[in-house]
Amino acid sequence: MSGTVSGTVGSTGGEVLVEARDGVQVITINRPEARNAVNGAVARGVSEALTELDESDALRVGVLTGAGGTFCAGMDLKGFLSGDLPFVDDRGFGGITQRPPRKPVIAAVEGYAVAGGFELTLACDLVVAAAGARFGVPEVKRGLVAAAGAAMLLPRRIPPAVALEMLLTGDPITADRAAALGLVNRVTDDGAALGGALELAAAIAANGPLAVAVTKQIAYDAEGWSLEERWRRQEELVLPVFGSEDAQEGAKAFAEKRPPEWKGR
Repeated sequence: MSGTVSGTVGSTGGEVLVEARDGVQVITINRPEARNAVNGAVARGVSEALTELDESDALRVGVLTGAGGTFCAGMDLKGFLSGDLPFVDDRGFGGITQRPPRKPVIAAVEGYAVAGGFELTLACDLVVAAAGARFGVPEVKRGLVAAAGAAMLLPRRIPPAVALEMLLTGDPITADRAAALGLVNRVTDDGAALGGALELAAAIAANGPLAVAVTKQIAYDAEGWSLEERWRRQEELVLPVFGSEDAQEGAKAFAEKRPPEWKGR
């Protein structure tokens, strides 16, 4: 996909901005006055954008970011108290934490990604962070539990003792520390996280879309497979990919020393 298409999703106020750039969908939480705290409109907007990402043949990768130099400060507590719930059906908090899309999503983080905002990054597959970014789960400081994924996922993503320190103290960590722990893929200069995420997204989008989606599925699902079913389950997923038009195109393009023209089938 070439060119750029912009729009707003989720409400008339433009709480979520959606833009397509050369096969990459950029989703921006656009509530800088509230540090991009997630309300119902944001959750619905993100969910709708991710549905579009999965359904569109032209879109290959998603990038989730925040406007105004902050990624996301978590749940909008004022909205929550007034009954404006930031959850969407089976997608959960923020429209992503319980059911992320089939296609890859990269978080581009400037400033703070804390509480529910940190859990949004955990729902993404990859993270690019600016040097000044901070990550944390301060829920215990407020007498709450990080219930949008962090308490479950963080001990599986980093050493359990370090995860427990973050979860039980509520203290944030720097982008460099997050990168050293494996939570962040790339650290950029401040103000350059989106550019870094787009660069990473372009590298993914250049590959076969069927192969990328199935590879992501195997990487996540295999943890729950028993030893007896592991190879059978993988074969069920990869055989359609090996028999696809894209697989033929990939081989032909390699032999002809040209870029492949993927069709997604």
